[in-house]
Amino acid sequence: MIFNEIESLIDYFKEEIVILAHHYQRDEVYKYGHFTGDSLKLSQLATSQKEAKYIIFCGVHFMAETAAILSGGKQKVILPNLDAGCPMADKAPINEVVSAFSYLKEVFKGKRIVPITYINSTAEVKAFVGRENGYICTSSNADKIFDAAFSRGDMLFFLPDQHLGRNTSYKKGIVGDEIGFWSRKDGLVLSGDKKKIKVILWDGHCWVHQMFQPTHIVHFKRGKEPYKIIVHPECSFEVFKMADYSGSTEQIIKTIENAEDGTYWAVGTEKNLVMRLKRNNPNKTIDILTNFNTICRTMSKIRANDLLNVLKNLKEGKIINEITVSNEIRKYSLIALNNMFSV
Repeated sequence: MIFNEIESLIDYFKEEIVILAHHYQRDEVYKYGHFTGDSLKLSQLATSQKEAKYIIFCGVHFMAETAAILSGGKQKVILPNLDAGCPMADKAPINEVVSAFSYLKEVFKGKRIVPITYINSTAEVKAFVGRENGYICTSSNADKIFDAAFSRGDMLFFLPDQHLGRNTSYKKGIVGDEIGFWSRKDGLVLSGDKKKIKVILWDGHCWVHQMFQPTHIVHFKRGKEPYKIIVHPECSFEVFKMADYSGSTEQIIKTIENAEDGTYWAVGTEKNLVMRLKRNNPNKTIDILTNFNTICRTMSKIRANDLLNVLKNLKEGKIINEITVSNEIRKYSLIALNNMFSV
C-alpha cells in the first residue's frame, strides 16, 4: 500500500524532514503533515525546526518560496509537484508590477506611495516591495499593515488580490473614489479626483473565492435554520459585506471550533477545509456556501504519489523539485517580511 510506504519512509527520516500541509490540501496528503496551517504560519514553523534538513511543503509555489526565504538557505525546500502554483500570484508578473509602480509615482508625484503585497505573491514581487521598503501582509493582519503603511506614506499600492485590498480598505473607512484600480489591460482607472486617492488596487483575485455569491448567502438566510455566514476576505466586496463574519483560514477554523454546539454555519472558503471542519465538528451544522466545485485545483495537484516520490528520491540521495531563491531576492524579501513582523 502506498500509504504504508509513505509512513515507513517518514519514520526512516525521523527529524531530518518536516512535512507541511496547507489547509486546502487533499486529505490523502494533509494527514501526513507534521504541521498544518496557512502559508506563513507553516513557513515559520518549518524554519524553527533547526534539526530538519528538508522541508517538504505540500502547498503551492509561492508558499515554498516563502519557506526558502525564511530558511536562509540552510534547509532544502521541496514542492512535491511543481505544477502546484497560485493563479492569483501569477496575475502579478514582476515586470508589470515594476512598470505600474513607476507610472503611479509619476502620476502621483509628491505623494509617498507604500506598496503592500499579500503573502500570496511571487518571491520577485516580495523582493520588489522590500526594495521600496513596503510590507507583506496576510489575510489576518492586513488591517494592521494598512495602519502601519499609512503612518509612513500618503497612498497604498496593494497587490495582487483586489478583494482583500478593497475589503480591508472598507474596514478602514476608505471607499468610493478614494480607491483606484490598476487594470492589467487598461492601466490606471479612477472614478473621481486623483487627489482623493488613498489606495490603488491591483487587478488580481482568487478564482475559488469568487465562486461565492450574494445569492448563496440569501439562500441560507431565508431558510428555517439560523445560519451564520463566515467567509474569507478574498471573497467579493458584496459577499464580504453580507457575511456575519470574515477571516483568514485560521480565523475561520477558530471561530467555528469555539462556537457553541448546535449552531449552524455556512462557510465561504475552499471545499477541502470546509469538509474537514464539518467532520471535526460533528455537534455543529456546517455547510459550504455553494455546491459549486470550490476545490483549489492547483493545490490539489499534489497527491500522495507525489509525496512518496519525493521521499523515495531522498532515500536514494536525490533531491527533486527543490525550490530556491537567490540571495538578492531573499535579502529584499526579508525587508518586507520583517516590516510586517515588526507591526
